Amino acid sequence: MEIRARYVQMGAFTVAVLVIGFAFVYWLNNVGGLRDRALFRLRFEGSVSGLLRGSAVLFNGIRVGEVTRLDLNPADPRHVQATIAIDRSTPIRLDTRVTIDFQGLTGSPVVALAGGSSNQPVVSSNGEAPLLVADATAGQSMSQAARETLRRLDGILAENAQPLRSVLGNLDTFSGALARNSDRMDGIVAGLERMTGGAAAKARLVSYDLTALHAAEATARPVPLQLVVTDPTALAALDSERIQTVSANGAYASVPDAQWSDALPKLLQVKIIRSLEDAGRFAGISRPLEGVTSDFQLVMDIRKFQILSSLTAEVELGCKILGANGRVVANRIFRASVAVEAPGVPAAVAALDKAFGQVGSGLVSWTVDATNEPPALRAVTPKRTSGG
Repeated sequence: MEIRARYVQMGAFTVAVLVIGFAFVYWLNNVGGLRDRALFRLRFEGSVSGLLRGSAVLFNGIRVGEVTRLDLNPADPRHVQATIAIDRSTPIRLDTRVTIDFQGLTGSPVVALAGGSSNQPVVSSNGEAPLLVADATAGQSMSQAARETLRRLDGILAENAQPLRSVLGNLDTFSGALARNSDRMDGIVAGLERMTGGAAAKARLVSYDLTALHAAEATARPVPLQLVVTDPTALAALDSERIQTVSANGAYASVPDAQWSDALPKLLQVKIIRSLEDAGRFAGISRPLEGVTSDFQLVMDIRKFQILSSLTAEVELGCKILGANGRVVANRIFRASVAVEAPGVPAAVAALDKAFGQVGSGLVSWTVDATNEPPALRAVTPKRTSGG
């Protein structure tokens, strides 16, 4: 049985294991693992605080390698040069941005590579390691950036100290004026609201309609005819939804808080058409429509539709009937006046409605008779009818 220890063999084995271990560590730090790596040189201007050998290298947030070496530039003390080993498939281009990022608020720094244009050539690392220049502020930490920002802000405040004092003085003067006039502020604010339309919304206008007409029976035998009722014409004061009053000197004024349910010409046209349809003396009645021909046209002009200062409702319509050739077949002026029985808008509207009923009934009967008369008997001279 052998009892002697083989010290030489044991020592040689230990040395061999240590050499292999050191070689493995060197290979990991300089070659960079099992995958094929490419070396690049990075140049930073200024401090790279916290960056160490072995720090991670990220490309678009994905780890692709690590820092293998950090050196100072003897020719320019402002520059720091780092060597990185990254995956050879990483698409490093001429315009790839190089910065130092921090993982978390207090995390260790990493080299961050970002993007690059697809139309730029890929940087090859064959031979000497290519050089990439980092951004001028790449090595600036958050605390350094905060200090730089505060330094610039302090400079701005120092340069504008006098204008700032003037602004503060003006604010003090303005606040003093407000304090002296605080009891008048409510009135000022209310005036501004009225001027800008921000005051309380006005009460909604009450809408009034005209009642249906009752035409007298036609005196002539009905003949199937096509009649078109054109859009009535009116003065600008009457061509609206407002209910008008006329003073003794002829000035128009709108009744407050009240209006017609539609523009007055449209409202009268609808009522006349419905009444003519109810008379049953025409084959068809319509407004002017494209492609529709007619035997006759009823043309109306709203001359008066108002409340006089004498509390009288006055309605006057000038009417013409045109034949198919455009010639005037008959014309007539219809007029009615009705006294307003009580003060207030409802009574005034009721008087206008009654006056329109008198005018409209006569207009419908006249239209039926005039269009059913033989051509030789149709009147072409103006006539006037009045009621009330």
